[in-house]
Amino acid sequence: MLRLTELKLPLDHPADALAPAICRRLGIAADDLLGFTVFKRSHDARKKSAIVLIYQIDVELRDEATVRVRLKDDRQVMPTPDMDYRFVAHAPAGLKMRPVVVGTGPCGLMAGLLLAQMGFRPIILERGKAVRERTKDTWSLWRKHNLNPESNVQFGEGGAGTFSDGKLYSQIKDPNFLGRKVMAEFVKAGAPAETLVVSKPHIGTFRLVKMVENLRATITGLGGEIRFGSKVERLLVDDRQVRGVELAGGERIAAEHVVLAIGHSARDTFQMLHDAGVYIEAKPFAIGFRIEHPQTLIDRARFGPHAGNEQLGAADYKLVHHCANGRAAYSFCMCPGGQVVAATSEPGRVVTNGMSQYSRAERNANAALVVEIRPEDFPDDYRRNPLAGIDFQRHWESMAFIAGGGTYDAPAQRVGDFLAGRPSTALGSIEPSYQPGVHMTDLAACAPDYVIEALREAIPAFDRQIKGFAMADAVLTGVETRTSSPIRIKRGDDFQSINTRGLYPAGEGAGYAGGILSAGVDGIKVAEAVALAITGQDRPAS
Repeated sequence: MLRLTELKLPLDHPADALAPAICRRLGIAADDLLGFTVFKRSHDARKKSAIVLIYQIDVELRDEATVRVRLKDDRQVMPTPDMDYRFVAHAPAGLKMRPVVVGTGPCGLMAGLLLAQMGFRPIILERGKAVRERTKDTWSLWRKHNLNPESNVQFGEGGAGTFSDGKLYSQIKDPNFLGRKVMAEFVKAGAPAETLVVSKPHIGTFRLVKMVENLRATITGLGGEIRFGSKVERLLVDDRQVRGVELAGGERIAAEHVVLAIGHSARDTFQMLHDAGVYIEAKPFAIGFRIEHPQTLIDRARFGPHAGNEQLGAADYKLVHHCANGRAAYSFCMCPGGQVVAATSEPGRVVTNGMSQYSRAERNANAALVVEIRPEDFPDDYRRNPLAGIDFQRHWESMAFIAGGGTYDAPAQRVGDFLAGRPSTALGSIEPSYQPGVHMTDLAACAPDYVIEALREAIPAFDRQIKGFAMADAVLTGVETRTSSPIRIKRGDDFQSINTRGLYPAGEGAGYAGGILSAGVDGIKVAEAVALAITGQDRPAS
């Protein structure tokens, strides 16, 4: 088969327009096209009056060889790549010691799933609860101000991505099409079929819950074991070789291969690893606030007269501005038609995040507006204390808790007041979506001065790209600190910790991913490394 890329058609083209367009593009007769499959669909909205759909299509031809020769210099026509996933190993008979996976976010679930599919019957440990129980605890914070430190937006089955937009796109390099494997497994588990086709797929929180449950059932059906309420409190190490883990209740599980997929908020586990001598280094992250606009404003700015078109859906954006103070300010985790949610995992602190349902039909658009933070910004010596970034995050989360009134309400401010440097005392035309509630105040007390300075410069700059972005009544809610892990658990080419054999740091918490898809891909890579280590095989050539 051949893959044809950059095939452009008008937004309102009829359903039967694809086949003739393919024939024209390839210069073939209609009866020479035996069949075709849409691989990817995206849109180009740079010219709002004439938005086009862009297709990547796999085509089956009567005489492929002739077309390939004739179009050999056309970079938009190529052989369809082989994207089928092939397992690198299979568990030996009589496996003496099962691998352990710590964490059930997208990284841990994919690592566990792959190990189960290869016959290794992994033991998967999760400190939080199963996804539906966890959902109840999360709603208890949002509705009643009740925080469960072990069951919330950050901890529990599905990981932090469960309460998000469920975005399944990434900019990682993926020469082996592992992202395709992740999405294919998600579709099998209940994600929309279009996940494999649209350029920016998303699942939405409600669908994610059922999908996570189905992944769990698949893993256990293959002999894997998932244990909730199983917090790892100690890593058992002998002569820098992992020998197992010890749980909070004192139970020990023997293992010589431990996948550490703990997420970016497992701060107590980071401390435990550091105390155990596992090599950790500080890394950059970002902090800032959530901004909310009417979704209709973003739709009009991005799509013009085509705003509301079903094929386009709710508009998103991605913005970046390089500020005069040397910082970069940018949008992060944009959630069209969604809501801002409470995402703290520690008492006495406020953290924001964003989420959307599959429909993306809520009235507000929201995104994090964040500014880069560097290890040298930490007040402690990060070379002496690689966990200094955690203390930095905690400080500003505590300041947000105080500014919000001390009840898990979040501090908020109208954009007009923020830019003018005055506190907000009342809302304008936009009602914030944050639950449990907001307290109008001055957000300048909730982030470093250089972050405030950068955002006050960036928001008007973004208004030049999206008309109305700096509208006075837009709402900022704080504070967004969990954009990525503040540490990296450094690993070698074999995916093991550089100084602790048998420990496989993985995903966002270890500093090797940034979202659901990239975390899932990293989970596959690490599971492959574990399988090869157990069986004593070399990694196959790519």
